[in-house]
Amino acid sequence: MNGIDILVKEHENILAFNGFLRSICAGILEGEPVDGDLLRECIDFGRTYADKHHHGKEEKILFRIMMENMGPVAEKLIRNGMLVEHDLGRLHLTQLETAVSEYEKTPIIDHKLDIISNAVGYGDLLKRHIEKEDQVAYGFAVRALQSDKMKDVDEETAVFEKVAKESGVQTKYETWLSNQLKKQ
Repeated sequence: MNGIDILVKEHENILAFNGFLRSICAGILEGEPVDGDLLRECIDFGRTYADKHHHGKEEKILFRIMMENMGPVAEKLIRNGMLVEHDLGRLHLTQLETAVSEYEKTPIIDHKLDIISNAVGYGDLLKRHIEKEDQVAYGFAVRALQSDKMKDVDEETAVFEKVAKESGVQTKYETWLSNQLKKQ
Protein backbone atom coordinates (compact mmCIF):
# COMPACT_ATOMS: atom_id res chain seq x y z
CA MET A 1 0.00 0.00 0.00
CA ASN A 2 1.46 3.37 -0.95
CA GLY A 3 1.59 6.43 1.31
CA ILE A 4 -1.46 8.13 -0.15
CA ASP A 5 -3.52 4.91 0.05
CA ILE A 6 -2.69 4.74 3.77
CA LEU A 7 -3.84 8.35 4.25
CA VAL A 8 -7.11 7.67 2.40
CA LYS A 9 -7.74 4.56 4.55
CA GLU A 10 -7.16 6.62 7.69
CA HIS A 11 -9.69 9.14 6.38
CA GLU A 12 -12.28 6.37 6.46
CA ASN A 13 -11.52 5.77 10.14
CA ILE A 14 -11.61 9.49 10.90
CA LEU A 15 -14.96 9.87 9.16
CA ALA A 16 -16.35 6.93 11.15
CA PHE A 17 -15.06 8.64 14.31
CA ASN A 18 -16.76 11.83 13.17
CA GLY A 19 -20.08 10.00 12.93
CA PHE A 20 -19.58 8.56 16.41
CA LEU A 21 -18.79 11.99 17.87
CA ARG A 22 -21.85 13.41 16.15
CA SER A 23 -24.02 10.67 17.68
CA ILE A 24 -22.72 11.61 21.13
CA CYS A 25 -23.81 15.20 20.46
CA ALA A 26 -27.23 14.07 19.25
CA GLY A 27 -27.60 12.05 22.45
CA ILE A 28 -26.77 15.09 24.57
CA LEU A 29 -29.40 17.09 22.65
CA GLU A 30 -31.91 14.32 23.33
CA GLY A 31 -31.22 14.51 27.07
CA GLU A 32 -28.55 11.87 27.62
CA PRO A 33 -26.01 12.79 30.29
CA VAL A 34 -22.69 14.33 29.26
CA ASP A 35 -20.06 11.57 29.53
CA GLY A 36 -16.88 13.53 30.20
CA ASP A 37 -14.70 10.42 30.19
CA LEU A 38 -15.98 9.33 26.78
CA LEU A 39 -15.55 12.83 25.38
CA ARG A 40 -11.96 12.88 26.65
CA GLU A 41 -11.39 9.56 24.87
CA CYS A 42 -12.72 11.22 21.71
CA ILE A 43 -10.37 14.17 22.22
CA ASP A 44 -7.49 11.72 22.66
CA PHE A 45 -8.47 9.97 19.41
CA GLY A 46 -8.60 13.31 17.62
CA ARG A 47 -5.28 14.48 18.99
CA THR A 48 -3.36 11.24 18.69
CA TYR A 49 -4.78 9.29 15.76
CA ALA A 50 -6.22 12.04 13.56
CA ASP A 51 -3.65 14.71 14.34
CA LYS A 52 -0.30 13.29 15.48
CA HIS A 53 -0.54 10.07 13.49
CA HIS A 54 -2.47 11.03 10.35
CA HIS A 55 -1.68 14.74 10.09
CA GLY A 56 1.86 13.91 11.19
CA LYS A 57 2.37 11.89 8.02
CA GLU A 58 0.83 14.61 5.90
CA GLU A 59 2.81 17.47 7.44
CA LYS A 60 6.18 15.74 7.87
CA ILE A 61 6.11 13.74 4.65
CA LEU A 62 3.57 14.36 1.88
CA PHE A 63 3.00 18.10 2.30
CA ARG A 64 6.71 18.76 2.88
CA ILE A 65 7.66 16.90 -0.29
CA MET A 66 4.89 18.67 -2.23
CA MET A 67 6.05 22.12 -1.10
CA GLU A 68 9.69 21.30 -1.82
CA ASN A 69 8.99 20.01 -5.34
CA MET A 70 5.77 21.38 -6.77
CA GLY A 71 6.15 25.16 -6.65
CA PRO A 72 3.94 28.02 -5.51
CA VAL A 73 0.58 26.37 -6.22
CA ALA A 74 1.40 23.52 -3.83
CA GLU A 75 2.84 25.99 -1.33
CA LYS A 76 -0.40 27.99 -1.36
CA LEU A 77 -2.62 24.90 -1.18
CA ILE A 78 -0.69 23.48 1.76
CA ARG A 79 0.15 26.61 3.80
CA ASN A 80 -3.06 28.56 3.25
CA GLY A 81 -5.42 25.60 3.17
CA MET A 82 -4.45 22.26 4.62
CA LEU A 83 -2.20 23.49 7.46
CA VAL A 84 -4.62 26.23 8.48
CA GLU A 85 -7.39 23.64 8.74
CA HIS A 86 -5.15 21.31 10.78
CA ASP A 87 -4.61 24.17 13.23
CA LEU A 88 -8.33 24.95 13.33
CA GLY A 89 -9.03 21.31 14.20
CA ARG A 90 -6.54 21.54 17.08
CA LEU A 91 -8.34 24.65 18.31
CA HIS A 92 -11.72 22.86 18.23
CA LEU A 93 -10.28 20.00 20.31
CA THR A 94 -8.79 22.39 22.86
CA GLN A 95 -12.08 24.26 23.13
CA LEU A 96 -13.98 20.97 23.41
CA GLU A 97 -11.69 19.87 26.24
CA THR A 98 -12.25 23.19 28.02
CA ALA A 99 -16.01 22.91 27.55
CA VAL A 100 -16.07 19.40 29.06
CA SER A 101 -14.09 20.57 32.08
CA GLU A 102 -16.27 23.62 32.52
CA TYR A 103 -19.42 21.51 32.27
CA GLU A 104 -18.13 19.11 34.92
CA LYS A 105 -17.44 22.05 37.27
CA THR A 106 -20.71 23.81 36.49
CA PRO A 107 -23.23 21.68 34.57
CA ILE A 108 -25.15 24.46 32.85
CA ILE A 109 -26.71 24.58 29.39
CA ASP A 110 -24.12 27.07 28.09
CA HIS A 111 -21.31 24.58 28.74
CA LYS A 112 -23.33 21.82 27.10
CA LEU A 113 -23.77 24.09 24.10
CA ASP A 114 -20.00 24.67 24.00
CA ILE A 115 -19.42 20.91 24.02
CA ILE A 116 -21.83 20.33 21.17
CA SER A 117 -20.72 23.31 19.09
CA ASN A 118 -17.03 22.44 19.29
CA ALA A 119 -17.56 18.73 18.70
CA VAL A 120 -19.86 19.32 15.73
CA GLY A 121 -17.62 22.12 14.43
CA TYR A 122 -14.62 19.79 14.61
CA GLY A 123 -16.54 17.07 12.79
CA ASP A 124 -17.76 19.43 10.08
CA LEU A 125 -14.22 20.71 9.58
CA LEU A 126 -12.90 17.14 9.32
CA LYS A 127 -15.51 16.18 6.74
CA ARG A 128 -14.82 19.17 4.48
CA HIS A 129 -11.07 18.90 4.99
CA ILE A 130 -11.00 15.22 4.06
CA GLU A 131 -13.02 15.92 0.89
CA LYS A 132 -10.43 18.54 -0.17
CA GLU A 133 -7.52 16.23 0.54
CA ASP A 134 -9.03 13.19 -1.17
CA GLN A 135 -10.36 15.11 -4.18
CA VAL A 136 -7.75 17.85 -4.62
CA ALA A 137 -4.50 17.67 -2.64
CA TYR A 138 -3.75 13.96 -2.99
CA GLY A 139 -4.71 13.86 -6.66
CA PHE A 140 -2.55 16.92 -7.30
CA ALA A 141 0.40 15.15 -5.66
CA VAL A 142 -0.13 11.97 -7.68
CA ARG A 143 -0.34 13.94 -10.95
CA ALA A 144 2.46 16.46 -10.34
CA LEU A 145 5.11 14.75 -8.22
CA GLN A 146 7.80 12.93 -10.13
CA SER A 147 7.91 9.18 -9.55
CA ASP A 148 11.09 9.36 -7.44
CA LYS A 149 9.38 11.87 -5.13
CA MET A 150 6.30 9.67 -4.83
CA LYS A 151 8.67 6.83 -3.96
CA ASP A 152 10.11 9.06 -1.21
CA VAL A 153 6.57 9.62 0.12
CA ASP A 154 5.94 5.88 0.15
CA GLU A 155 9.25 5.01 1.81
CA GLU A 156 9.03 7.72 4.49
CA THR A 157 5.41 6.77 5.18
CA ALA A 158 6.43 3.13 5.64
CA VAL A 159 9.05 4.16 8.22
CA PHE A 160 6.53 6.41 10.02
CA GLU A 161 3.98 3.59 10.06
CA LYS A 162 6.53 1.09 11.38
CA VAL A 163 7.46 3.35 14.31
CA ALA A 164 3.78 3.96 15.08
CA LYS A 165 3.03 0.24 14.88
CA GLU A 166 5.84 -0.53 17.32
CA SER A 167 4.30 1.89 19.81
CA GLY A 168 0.80 0.48 19.18
CA VAL A 169 -0.84 3.65 17.86
CA GLN A 170 -2.86 2.11 15.04
CA THR A 171 -3.99 -0.91 17.08
CA LYS A 172 -5.01 1.16 20.12
CA TYR A 173 -7.07 3.76 18.30
CA GLU A 174 -8.54 1.59 15.56
CA THR A 175 -9.61 -0.97 18.20
CA TRP A 176 -11.07 1.78 20.39
CA LEU A 177 -13.05 3.14 17.44
CA SER A 178 -14.26 -0.31 16.40
CA ASN A 179 -15.42 -1.03 19.96
CA GLN A 180 -17.28 2.29 20.19
CA LEU A 181 -19.01 1.73 16.87
CA LYS A 182 -20.12 -1.75 17.94
CA LYS A 183 -21.81 -0.24 21.03
CA GLN A 184 -24.01 2.02 18.92
